[in-house]
Amino acid sequence: QVQLVESGGGLVQAGGSLRLSCAASGRSFSSYAMGWFRQAPGKEREFVAAITWSGGNTYYGYSVKGRFTISRDNAKNTVDLQMNSLKPEDTAVYYCAAAASLMNIASVPLPKVDYWGQGTQVTVSS
Repeated sequence: QVQLVESGGGLVQAGGSLRLSCAASGRSFSSYAMGWFRQAPGKEREFVAAITWSGGNTYYGYSVKGRFTISRDNAKNTVDLQMNSLKPEDTAVYYCAAAASLMNIASVPLPKVDYWGQGTQVTVSS
């Protein structure tokens, strides 16, 4: 069992930055690929970024590539999402996710996620 708790959300102006963090509890965190998703009001959940268990490979959604960076620290059981050059369209609830592989997280149409966090709100004002 893995529990995920996100933090770091908030209100920021367009062009600004935020850093989200996801803290994991439970055993075997380092064996999971981790990812971030987001969901805006009235829209479907959207894949944002994923990272392999080792941190050696990452994958990003088209709308955030070049602006967001995912990283993890297996010693601290955390995975972070650094968000730069934020836009109003980045406004959403951001969710942390754990899965058996990076491909499972990025799977379409439905990601094959084993654990979800409760989400943290990010609001970008214009």
